[in-house]
Amino acid sequence: MALNEFGLIQRYFQGLTPAATQVTLGIGDDAAVLSLPPGHELVWSIDTLVEGVHFAERADPVALGHKALAVNLSDLAAMGADPHGVLLALTLPHADERWCQGFAEGFGALAVACGIPLVGGDMTRGPRAISVTVLGRVPQGSAVQRQGAQPGDHVTVTGPLGDAALALRLGTAAPEALRTALDRPSPHLAAGRVLRAFASAAIDVSDGLMADLQHLCTASRVGAVIRTRDLPRSDAFAAATSGADAVALQASGGDDYVLCATVPPAHLAPAQAALRAAGLPPLQVIGEVNAGDTARLMDEAGRAVVLNATGYRHY
Repeated sequence: MALNEFGLIQRYFQGLTPAATQVTLGIGDDAAVLSLPPGHELVWSIDTLVEGVHFAERADPVALGHKALAVNLSDLAAMGADPHGVLLALTLPHADERWCQGFAEGFGALAVACGIPLVGGDMTRGPRAISVTVLGRVPQGSAVQRQGAQPGDHVTVTGPLGDAALALRLGTAAPEALRTALDRPSPHLAAGRVLRAFASAAIDVSDGLMADLQHLCTASRVGAVIRTRDLPRSDAFAAATSGADAVALQASGGDDYVLCATVPPAHLAPAQAALRAAGLPPLQVIGEVNAGDTARLMDEAGRAVVLNATGYRHY
């Protein structure tokens, strides 16, 4: 007999992640009950992935489970938050046990690795869609926001750009390193935690560097200049593309899930030292904040680079 929604939840999702001290009441009741350490605030974010829009019908459910959680954890990373709990809502066309098993495998493995307990959610029938709500915690008043950047601050990123966009373009011909960046991104939670003490503003790069940086600039009421020569590239990316095409992928391709943070000059060296002490890669300085209102991309000759598209648009 096929399982109903309660059977699917019990078999594949209840007990998927270990018990956590902050969870007073988890899966199995009308709502979850979580506690916060004294002096902390709650940070939360929600994201929805829809079949045919954000993932293909035949997408690997294990990779999809990983990515559905990873893209939400990246939002917590941008705020400098520690993972606290996660809610999962699945809309499925039918009770597909094989799909649920694979999705739970990918989702659960990353949840355990990042120390975030699954505390509840929902399951219903309809076109396949995945909604994930992540809860994080930060010491009172310490969340890094999009507003706060000041003229003179360095614009930095926490990792290479363009790998996922190039993998999407190459399809099955993409090298494994690029496919991993697209299908199984790693949220930069540890870097976000370090940057909480040094960044003036931050955002995660999901829709494209220039699009997301413009969101930060708008919130901070500043502009920025980004140098194409300083955009960091992985070895796999550099081996597969170059020139203007590479710049376009890095500046507007999206799905990078690295952090873009503005750092005051006096904070840069201490931030690099703290990242090094934590065993993390250094920040890559890619430009500076200025007194304008637009994020601009400049080539090595100091000329403005015009992109056909600055990033992903939902509508």
